[in-house]
Amino acid sequence: MKKIEIERALAHLSRNDKVLSTLIKNNGICNLPTHKKYFIALLRAIIGQQLSIKAADSINRKFLAHFDNSPDPDSILSAKDETLRSLGLSNAKVKYVKDLALKVKEGEVKLKNFSKKRDEEIIEELTKVKGVGVWTAQMFLIFTLGRPDVLPVDDLGIRKAIMLNYGLKNLPSGEEIEKLAKKNKWSPFSTVASLYLWKSLDTNFETILK
Repeated sequence: MKKIEIERALAHLSRNDKVLSTLIKNNGICNLPTHKKYFIALLRAIIGQQLSIKAADSINRKFLAHFDNSPDPDSILSAKDETLRSLGLSNAKVKYVKDLALKVKEGEVKLKNFSKKRDEEIIEELTKVKGVGVWTAQMFLIFTLGRPDVLPVDDLGIRKAIMLNYGLKNLPSGEEIEKLAKKNKWSPFSTVASLYLWKSLDTNFETILK
């Protein structure tokens, strides 16, 4: 997201949501840099699933270094399974990264066109890949493409942050989060709202999907 767009988002959210207004004042401007290394971003996302940020970063560094920081579909597909496992990937994740590589190579997933597609189209295309669900696709939309209006209602961090900041007794459901977002007019800047909710937990979200 561009600086001017983030500034518009902060003004909009501060005007409509007292909780977010306080979080914004306490944390300042959160930047959301984007990049076009889509294939690498998706590999990192798959590898980092269900791992701590520290563990995911360690495995990703070893994985990328093995491919001279420039993995491509052919190099992934030609790599032996045991080699990938030696880098820290589970059996399932070996299958997932190879499925991503195969679908990109065969054109079933067309990364070059992503910048021109709607969020829903990208989610539909990415979830064709084994091991890539809606949450992973949403993280790609946020941290790689910088899409402004993504609300990952199933993200545990978002649910926990809403419970703590909005004084709820229990973790909210996806439907409850959507109602809260609508009431407080997060759209069309739900992504920025999400960033500040993560930030309230001191989550190092800037390391995700670099």
